[in-house]
Amino acid sequence: MLPTQSPVIDVRTLEPRERHVQIFGKFDAMRAGEALQIVNDHDPVPLRHQLESRAPGQVQWAYLESGPAQWRVLISKLEAKVTEEAGSCCSGGACGG
Repeated sequence: MLPTQSPVIDVRTLEPRERHVQIFGKFDAMRAGEALQIVNDHDPVPLRHQLESRAPGQVQWAYLESGPAQWRVLISKLEAKVTEEAGSCCSGGACGG
């Protein structure tokens, strides 16, 4: 998907407490292969770490603009990779088996 076709969230227009909530909501609603852009007044690297923690292996992060006054990032959602263990009853060692 081309960056010009992706929805844009200008987080500078949102209350700080709403920024990550809005982005997480949009990301969670996206299908694999879809993307969104965010615009911010600082490098949103903490957001990147949070997204990668919430959706391991599903986040592709590309800087379209890197400051100093404005950052623009294209965040794409990748297909979730399911391992054999993740689908078993022993996923995460919960059953001790």
